[in-house]
Amino acid sequence: MLKLFSKKTMSLLAISLVLVFAVGCGGGQTTAPKEITLGLTAPMTGDYAEYGNVFKNAAELAIEKINAQGGVNGKKLKLVVGDSKADPKEAANIAQKFVSDANVMAVIGDFTSTAALAGAPIYQKGGLVQLSPTSSHPDFTKQGTFMFRNIASQAVEGPALADYAVRDLNKKKVAIVYIKNDWGIVAHEHFMKRAQALGAEIVAVEPYLPEQGKDYSAIITKIKEKNPDLIYMGMMYTDGALFAQQVKKANFNVDLCGTGALYSSELLKLGGSAVDGLYLTVSFFPEDPNPAVQDFVKSYEVKFGKLPTQFAAQAYDATNLIIEALKKGATDRKSLRDNLAAIKDFPGVTGKTTFDENRDVNKTLSRLVVKDGKYIPHR
Repeated sequence: MLKLFSKKTMSLLAISLVLVFAVGCGGGQTTAPKEITLGLTAPMTGDYAEYGNVFKNAAELAIEKINAQGGVNGKKLKLVVGDSKADPKEAANIAQKFVSDANVMAVIGDFTSTAALAGAPIYQKGGLVQLSPTSSHPDFTKQGTFMFRNIASQAVEGPALADYAVRDLNKKKVAIVYIKNDWGIVAHEHFMKRAQALGAEIVAVEPYLPEQGKDYSAIITKIKEKNPDLIYMGMMYTDGALFAQQVKKANFNVDLCGTGALYSSELLKLGGSAVDGLYLTVSFFPEDPNPAVQDFVKSYEVKFGKLPTQFAAQAYDATNLIIEALKKGATDRKSLRDNLAAIKDFPGVTGKTTFDENRDVNKTLSRLVVKDGKYIPHR
């Protein structure tokens, strides 16, 4: 007859089996990931695809450089890309996906303020850093403590452009055309308020909807009747190039100006001679003699066969700011947020970066003008 095991023996046997299983399967231990994952949300397709692709190029360049040096604390970085299409619904879906993935330590993006604002509440609730290289809507960083930007807001760029146009270029009669979205509304309002304070007369304010098409002839006819000496374009490069062409076609001899949102090699290609004389404020210029800028420009050109734009530079710095926070010992989303907020005078290619108490930055803007199909500095 078989001898039955006692209750005590059975308990000891069960514990032993659990321990053997745990050791064999890695249970009881938290296996640290071998890679550090960063998310990128940006328009990879659609009208703003060029912006998203330069974001991706620049982020990959920064990650490639740190990985070649052995990574951060022995861990390599990888980039996971979500195509927001500059659509707020898509941006929100991507935000939910990134927040749900415990391996994602921080997110770079989005490009447009509308998309960035759509994702912000989700990133805030999930305790995941959202560092936008380009969201300049003043309300973006007000959405929560995990929202950062490394570009001047329109509360800064708008007045700076107005100073350039009214005070320094001596423009007195100004017309405004702007895309009617979150960014376009605040961008033109900040420009207009400062221009009026400087004594300029705003002779026309013409909004257009993103979906209304690309025929600006009716708007141009209205503005031409007011005879301004400058038109402010609150637009991205695709719309800006078309608008400039149609202004020229209408035999309307007027100067044009706009924010860094227009700054792109594609603007020059699409706009041709129609964008000659366009005045811009930007946060980056590839001919800056700063050694760090020239190293970035050379690396980017070698890898991608073209010069980096302001948006590439912004995304490159955004990625490196996150890397810096990781280097300072961030081990989870919260400590990364804290390390990022504490960064002072980070030497990026768009200038030194220090986040203030609102996680905003204050950077010096450069002035450019288009001449003979090229961007050149203008003082």
